[in-house]
Amino acid sequence: MKKTAVFLLSFVSFVAFSQKKWSLQECVNYAVENNLQVIQNTLNTKTQDNSLQIAKRQYLPSVSGNINNNASFGQGRDVFGNTNRNDNFSNSASVGADILVYNNGRLEKNIRKTEFEVEASKFDLERIKNDISLQIAQQYLSVLLNREITKISESALENADRLYKRAKITTEVGTTPQTVLAEAEAALAREKQNVKTAEINTNRSLFALAMLLQLPDYKNFDIQEVPVNGMLDAPLFTAENIIAKAYENQPQVKAAESRIKSAEAQTEVTKTAFWPTVIANAGLGSSYFYLISPAKDLNGNSIQQSQFFTQYKDNFGQQLGLSANIPIFNKGITKLQVEQSKINEDIAKTTLLQQKQQVLQNVQQAQFDAESNYEAYLAATEAEKSAKLALDFAEKSFAAGRSTVYDLNGARNNFANAQGSVAQAKYNYLFSMKLLNFYAGIPLSL
Repeated sequence: MKKTAVFLLSFVSFVAFSQKKWSLQECVNYAVENNLQVIQNTLNTKTQDNSLQIAKRQYLPSVSGNINNNASFGQGRDVFGNTNRNDNFSNSASVGADILVYNNGRLEKNIRKTEFEVEASKFDLERIKNDISLQIAQQYLSVLLNREITKISESALENADRLYKRAKITTEVGTTPQTVLAEAEAALAREKQNVKTAEINTNRSLFALAMLLQLPDYKNFDIQEVPVNGMLDAPLFTAENIIAKAYENQPQVKAAESRIKSAEAQTEVTKTAFWPTVIANAGLGSSYFYLISPAKDLNGNSIQQSQFFTQYKDNFGQQLGLSANIPIFNKGITKLQVEQSKINEDIAKTTLLQQKQQVLQNVQQAQFDAESNYEAYLAATEAEKSAKLALDFAEKSFAAGRSTVYDLNGARNNFANAQGSVAQAKYNYLFSMKLLNFYAGIPLSL
């Protein structure tokens, strides 16, 4: 009974998954939670968090305990030349602690450096999530584009099928030559091929999206139909009015800024090697000693040995200490290490400039693409209107017997191509506009 319930639950889950149609936001959310690259960088961030906790705990004292047990066996001569056994057992125990008293703020500076590294790693994770989100949005739109092209092809197939059926009837009754039927049949075959190609392209784009999501069952994956407005608006932003915003919200820039601060903090940490280090320590301990072979005094009498706890009480002692390590000469290594840290600062600053330059180019490219694709969309829309008008004239002319089936098929092909160009331009513009808005701080959505 239990196995049956588990099977039914698994089956219901499978059916629910297969029937589910994913929205863009669901795809993005799933990717940023389950993508292996995101998971790996999340673990890297946790590693940095642990390093920060380690740096903070350096303020705490180090405490350690020590227990020693020794046994010795053998014989030796005393001052009178007598040979005696020297078998003994000894035990000691101690607890010690030490704490850093002074090192010119090395611990505090190291904590600050590690905090900047943690901050940078979090920005790196955010950048990866953004990259994956953009890839998913682009592929999501690719699926919608191929589906729209499939609908256009299906519409063209319906027209070709109607033309074929009409040509078959007119040819059979002898009002049109056999060549008309042959051309209509060839046109029908071409449109069937176009539909099949469009369906394959749709499935290929769905497969690519499922691979981006790293889904185990790509065959049952599907997305929601998202209506796209027939007429799109012009871009809302330009590179000039969003570049400052992009510098503020792009994680790769913020990560580079954090790494500059980390490099500067590392220089301060390195400089502390010029200063003395003072450590305070304290400890307590006791010991026990026992002669296994009975010891005798000068008169030959056995020496009475104290018991374990008595010796531990009598031998109990404490100690306090203060030590200072004063650097005098270390071959100039510390000076070179400081110089290397300053070079690393310059490298981090150059990296920031590179990241800003890359963001600037990305924003400018997004603006150029948005404006260009918008112009291409407007031009494709006008071409579609002209092709539709030409098709209307071709259909009327063909119906009146003033044009051939070749002319009609040519007009229909031109119209279908124009529709495909509009769809291509529309989705190209839609993605470039979403990308430009993304740099302006507007979340991805459809």
